[in-house]
Amino acid sequence: MPVYLFWGEDNFCLSKAVQTLRGSVLDPNWESFNYQRLGSDGAIEALNQAVTSPFGLGGRLIWIEEAPIFNKSSESTESQMAEFERTLPRIPETNHLLFTQTTKPDERLKSTKTLRKLGEVREFALIPPWQEDQLRDQVLRMAAEQKIKVTPGAAQLLAEAIGNDTRRLDGELTKLALYVGDRPVDEKAVAALTISGAQSSFNLGSALLSGNTAQALNIVDELLRRNEPALRMLAVLVNQFRTWLWVRLMVESGERDRQVIAKAAEVGNPNRLFFLQKETEKRSARQLSHVLPALLEAEVQLKTGQPDRLVLQTLAVRIGTIFAQRTS
Repeated sequence: MPVYLFWGEDNFCLSKAVQTLRGSVLDPNWESFNYQRLGSDGAIEALNQAVTSPFGLGGRLIWIEEAPIFNKSSESTESQMAEFERTLPRIPETNHLLFTQTTKPDERLKSTKTLRKLGEVREFALIPPWQEDQLRDQVLRMAAEQKIKVTPGAAQLLAEAIGNDTRRLDGELTKLALYVGDRPVDEKAVAALTISGAQSSFNLGSALLSGNTAQALNIVDELLRRNEPALRMLAVLVNQFRTWLWVRLMVESGERDRQVIAKAAEVGNPNRLFFLQKETEKRSARQLSHVLPALLEAEVQLKTGQPDRLVLQTLAVRIGTIFAQRTS
């Protein structure tokens, strides 16, 4: 019985997987008869449709978004769970039942256990911004899916510039492929087409680290004028300051082995450590450790709808205050 649960915050990759499934199941000429997309309150209707044979050619696909049965147990969801368990064994092989949601399913619930046993659960999680190796691998994987050749150096630059924004990465790869033609995408192409916006976000981190609050505020204004998403800017800052903190912690502990420091800081290229150490030599691990809570607080503020400009300006001043303190 083809039953699926796709979940995770990477909406772009999840949506691509849905479209791939849709293309493999449905006959285009009969899609209007055999395809249904339902909201969170349509669980019972979806289950009823799942046992109905398809019309004409191809299969049937029923897609339900944010169904509550995998995340909470209540009187209303209990009846849905019971119907879910009764229905699954009756779904014909021609029919496909797809659940999608952003949050992780509750593994304690019987519905989740049943689906794992009888169907397929796929995770579409966003890679943390500091996982440089995974981000680089993601660039190479998505490039391979588009049959685009990317040099290792270009993949590293793209990972640093774009982070875990897979939608933007997909668009940048398409743009770069058109730019280079039959040649592999190299560092020069990435620098020419992609890196400018992200580079300014990196410059923002450098300005904050140096304690130059005025410059940081100017960069914030420039990025917002260019419609750079505030959360993307924040993701770059989290990546930078987390790396700087780990490098400084290892140096202050007396560690000198570059390979050991690179592994602890999750820096893919140990040769970067020389520059990272120079950047942080006038900062203490104590100071850097105070920046991450400020970044987390700013992320919460942005996600709860507070104005981008106010949040980022306040953050810049707050970090400037941290680095104005005496190093100890």
